[in-house]
Amino acid sequence: MSLSNKLLAQMRAATRSLMRRGPSVARTVMRESIKTASSMHPAAQQKTASNQANFDPVSDMLADLSRIGQSVNPFNVPPLSTGAAAIGMPGHFIDASYTNDAGTRAYKLYVPSSYAGQPSPLLVMLHGCTQNPDDFALGTGMNALAEEYNCLVVYPAQSQQANAHRCWNWFNAVDQQRDQGEPSIIAGLTRDLMARYVIDPQQVYVAGLSAGGAMSAIMGTLYPELYAAVGVHSGLPFAAAHDLPTAMAAMKGDFRRPKGHKVRELPVIVFHGDQDSTVHPANGEELIRRRRRHAGEQVAVEPGQVPGGHAWTRTVHRQPDGTIHAEHWLVHGFGHAWSGGDARGTYTDGKGPNASREMMRFFRTRR
Repeated sequence: MSLSNKLLAQMRAATRSLMRRGPSVARTVMRESIKTASSMHPAAQQKTASNQANFDPVSDMLADLSRIGQSVNPFNVPPLSTGAAAIGMPGHFIDASYTNDAGTRAYKLYVPSSYAGQPSPLLVMLHGCTQNPDDFALGTGMNALAEEYNCLVVYPAQSQQANAHRCWNWFNAVDQQRDQGEPSIIAGLTRDLMARYVIDPQQVYVAGLSAGGAMSAIMGTLYPELYAAVGVHSGLPFAAAHDLPTAMAAMKGDFRRPKGHKVRELPVIVFHGDQDSTVHPANGEELIRRRRRHAGEQVAVEPGQVPGGHAWTRTVHRQPDGTIHAEHWLVHGFGHAWSGGDARGTYTDGKGPNASREMMRFFRTRR
């Protein structure tokens, strides 16, 4: 039996144990499976350890984008975290894929235990570079919030064939156009789930981290009729770049400002660290700046502090009727990571305000 098949067999054994004997036993089986797989292939263990390191500015989004399509996993070892994000959660974490003319992307869908065919929200979560749906679900803790708020959450997976570092290709011109490239795949996947499940069309949202945050901004710009609000964490504004050199410049804060692209504005919540050395915090400011200002708009600046953690400044933009239309969370002393995330996932900082909960709260005000 190959390493991949053996690992998958042990994962299935853990699932059967979970069903029969409870989550604590299943976690033990899963740990033993991971130990066995790691010891059988030291290269896989080294690869996994390296993925836990902090973001490198190059490998985060754009390192070796000229090598797009090349494999960075020569032994074809499945991610050792596969399936772990669902352990202990009462809902269903479903593997599936979506295909259209632009390509195929796998995804994982979390269906909360409370879902019984009633109209429910749908949140599209776009991971950062080197991440996968399991890792992103674990780090953001969004599945737990899905249980709390009866929300379906889908995690599309970027493929290594499309990008060697699993970055969403936010900087490619074709991937900044409606019904083209990756935006068409994500929008098509969203519509497909809306057809398969009972989704409230007024409560469909998109959010992401880093490259996924940049792609979220693209999705909100290109498909304002599909998404009700957008969450961008450590990302970049729409069409900030059009190729590799301009992408590198945009990440340093020197971004393009496209002209003549008029769309219906969407409510947006932005999180960014003021010490982010991968994506300059000016990008977060630009996401807020590009909004159309309303006559009589009210702006409130609210400082705060996580007990024992990071301080933050929240800038709230309210329409004349008092509705919050935009929020900008600037987290002080904070780098390039998901704020308030779970340390078991990659690229998280638990000492910041809980971005997942704040995004979910913001989205729910759009009903």
